[in-house]
Amino acid sequence: MTLVTTETDTDVRKTILPSGLKIVTEHINSVKSISVGIWVKTGSRNEREEQAGITHFLEHMLFKGTKSRTAYDIAQSMESVGGYLNAFTSTEYTCYYARCLDSKLEAAVDVLADMVKNSRFPKKELEKEKKVVLEEMKMYRDSPDDVVFEEFSKQVFQNHPIGRPIIGYEETVSSFKRKNLFDYMDERYQPDNLLVAVAGNVDHEKVIELVSGVLNHNGTKKTTSQEQPLPEYQVTQKEISKPIEQTHMITGRRALNYDHPDKYLLLLANTVLGGGMSSRLHQNIREKYGYCYSIGPFNQSYVDSGLFGVYIGTDIEYVPHVRDLITKEFEIIRKEKVGEKELTESKAQLKGKLLLSQENTSNRMTRLAKSELYFNRYVTLDELVENIDAVTQEELLTFSADFFDPVMFSETLLIPEKTKS
Repeated sequence: MTLVTTETDTDVRKTILPSGLKIVTEHINSVKSISVGIWVKTGSRNEREEQAGITHFLEHMLFKGTKSRTAYDIAQSMESVGGYLNAFTSTEYTCYYARCLDSKLEAAVDVLADMVKNSRFPKKELEKEKKVVLEEMKMYRDSPDDVVFEEFSKQVFQNHPIGRPIIGYEETVSSFKRKNLFDYMDERYQPDNLLVAVAGNVDHEKVIELVSGVLNHNGTKKTTSQEQPLPEYQVTQKEISKPIEQTHMITGRRALNYDHPDKYLLLLANTVLGGGMSSRLHQNIREKYGYCYSIGPFNQSYVDSGLFGVYIGTDIEYVPHVRDLITKEFEIIRKEKVGEKELTESKAQLKGKLLLSQENTSNRMTRLAKSELYFNRYVTLDELVENIDAVTQEELLTFSADFFDPVMFSETLLIPEKTKS
C-alpha cells in the first residue's frame, strides 16, 4: 500500500491513502483521552434544491443501524466505556465524532467507520426520523434568534444554497426515500472526500493501520462538485413577525472567505465591537442605555464568501435608537483609529481564547480538521498569533473604513405580531 505522509509539526502528522482519504493526527502527551472525527466535505450547500436537508437528515440516519450494529449498539459503543458519540452538519461539511479514553481508539474508529460505510437506513427508522427532524424544525421556529438568523442568511445569499436552512424544508425532508440516501452517499461519501482527524494521546501509525482496515477502499469513483457562482450581493431590508414578546434584529452584510487576506483585520474589528462585556457595542448599548439583554456580532466564513452581522434582542420601541447606536459605532471604527491600548487588549483577548480552546481535545481535533479542509495544511498556533500581532492601527482603520460602510448593510427585523403595521 502506497502512502503519502507529511510531517508538518513535531506532533502533527498527515497521511494521504491511495484512495485519496486523508488522515491527520495531533499527539498530545499531557492527556489520556482522544477525540476522533470522520469529516465529510459535504454540507447543505452541496445539495440540489429538491435535496434540501438531505445532508443533515443523513447525519441522523447514520446512527440508526448498520449491517452488524443496531441503533442501540451504536449508542452503547462509546457510552459503555465512558465516552460519547455525536455528529453535526454545517453548510460545507459533516462530522461524525467520538471522545473517549486513548485505550478505546480502536473501538471509536471502528464504530464511526461502520456508520459511514455500512449504514442500512431501515425503512421504519427512516419514517420515524422524519418525524424527529420535523420536530427539530418546529423547535427552531420557536427560537426567534434562529428564525432571524435564517431569514438574514436567506437575504444575503438570495437564490443560493448557502442561504438555505441546513435542516431543509418540511416538503423535501418528508419526501426522502432510502434510495435518495444511498445515492447521496455514493455521490458525496467517497474516500477522496473524507478526512479522519484524531487529537489526543494517539500514535499516528496506529491510526493509519486502523483506518486502512475499516474505512479505506480503492474505488475509482471520485467526488465531483458543481460550480456555485455567488449571485451579486443586494442590500435589502426585511420585516417579518411572529407571536413573540421581543423584537430581534440583525444588521449585517456579506463578509470574507476563510483565506481572505483581511480575515485577521475583521477578527480584530469584530472583537473591538463585540468581543465580550467590555466591548463597544455591549458598553454603549446595553450598559449605557439598558436597551437589551443580548447583543453581539457574528462572523462566519465559507470557502468563497462569508457572513458578518450584529444581532440584538430588544423592545420594538427601542429599535430606532439601537439602529442609530450600532451605525454610530460603525462610523467611529471607520473614521477613528482604534487606540493602541484597546487594540493590544483585543489582540490579547483573541489569542487568549485561541490558546484556552486548545485545552480540549475535541477543539484541537476540530481545528486540525478545519485547517486541512480549508487550507490543505496545518495552520500552527504560532502562525495565528503572529498574524494577529501583525495587525496595525492604520491597517485596521483602512479596512474598517471600507467594510463598515453603512450602504453595504442589510437588515432583518423579527417583530411581535401585534405591533406589525
